[in-house]
Amino acid sequence: MKHRILCTLLFCFPVLTSHASPHVAERILGNGLKVLVKEDHRSPVVVSQVWYKVGSSYEPGGITGISHMLEHMMFKGTDKHPVGEFSRIIAENGGDENAFTGRDYTAYFQTMAASKLAVSFELEADRMRHLHLLADELKKELEVVTEERRMRTEDNPQAKMSEQFSALAFTSSPYKNPIIGWPVDIANYQVDDLQAWYQRWYAPNNATLVVVGDVQTPDVFALAEQYFGGLQASELKPLKPQTESPQLGVRKMTVKVPAKLPSVVLGYKVPSLKTAEHEWEAYALEVLAGVLDGGSSARLSKELIRGKQLAVSAGAGYNFSSRLSDLFELEATPAEGKTVWELELELKKQVAQLQQQLINKDELQRIKAQVLANAVFERDSNFYQAMQLGMLETIGLGWQKADEYVAKINQVTAGQVREVARKYLLEDHLNIAYLEPQPINTATARKKAVK
Repeated sequence: MKHRILCTLLFCFPVLTSHASPHVAERILGNGLKVLVKEDHRSPVVVSQVWYKVGSSYEPGGITGISHMLEHMMFKGTDKHPVGEFSRIIAENGGDENAFTGRDYTAYFQTMAASKLAVSFELEADRMRHLHLLADELKKELEVVTEERRMRTEDNPQAKMSEQFSALAFTSSPYKNPIIGWPVDIANYQVDDLQAWYQRWYAPNNATLVVVGDVQTPDVFALAEQYFGGLQASELKPLKPQTESPQLGVRKMTVKVPAKLPSVVLGYKVPSLKTAEHEWEAYALEVLAGVLDGGSSARLSKELIRGKQLAVSAGAGYNFSSRLSDLFELEATPAEGKTVWELELELKKQVAQLQQQLINKDELQRIKAQVLANAVFERDSNFYQAMQLGMLETIGLGWQKADEYVAKINQVTAGQVREVARKYLLEDHLNIAYLEPQPINTATARKKAVK
């Protein structure tokens, strides 16, 4: 589970500053590709990102993790550029490149000298519709993904607990599945599975091209038309509804894995900005997360760690920008001599306090000041600015929401924070997981025995 401060990964940016935010220009090509350009001339660098509206939440049972697997295979070559050529060409031109998969998106990016933007466009356009998926390359990459899962999940107690916790908390929502996929599904991918997934989702009318940096907007649009304009669009069938079934009571589980320390996580069902009944509720939940876990002066740190000395770590998190409804999470690791049950009780007391009492003016002002401070800092990153635009567009909120966040946070009242705590942080919507550490040396011995 991630420790998070109020300013989320996507939404730390300036609006209420003395200088207006740079303009974002939009154009939709004839084949449906959306192109977003934001000029930033402070350094001769450009970030180019291609976002596809597909991730693990799009996947049916049996092929979980296939979006992530396809991300790996996207570097395996086309007719024009054989295996390894993509990365070699980017490196030869002084650039960096990579990709990432989430629950609601898959994205590919390059950071290069602004004069090299055409190189990035040519390569991305080529693999958008002309990828080669070969059995031998899939076999090699299956080993890579299996090892990735082992390192990031199987051998990581907190990650393993988080995976199990999501599977407990969600029943019908696809958020119950890990982004990397379940082991049995990874072991049984076939080239045909990947080909079908690629043909279904990798199309210009299911993608957004985002460019931020030292560029001229008309030039970027012209390059986009030159390299992407001739690609064939696909017929995209809408997804079936993927709403979570109502939860009818508290759910609990114990996760037993090799670990040094125990921990506890609580998760309440809450809406995201995309699914909230009223938009202000999502912003109020953001502020609520900041009250609990917005730095050293926030309540969890001040009261559980330094004050009562019950925990060595404690945090809260809220996925404001999810495509589907999600969880408001609280987690903690007990201090020596303390138990997860003591921490569970204390975390529930923190929730009850938020439901009963208004947060004070100083707390509210601290959070709003954090948003503005982080906004100025995040503005320095072209990559981060591009991520904001690409993420918002891909999850269906629209990139324009980027210019609303700080203003909306500043409008949140103490009464609204209490109202969302009362409405959503309910016992019947609560999920709890306890990490019960098992001897680490036992797991090591078992691995050696298997070998």
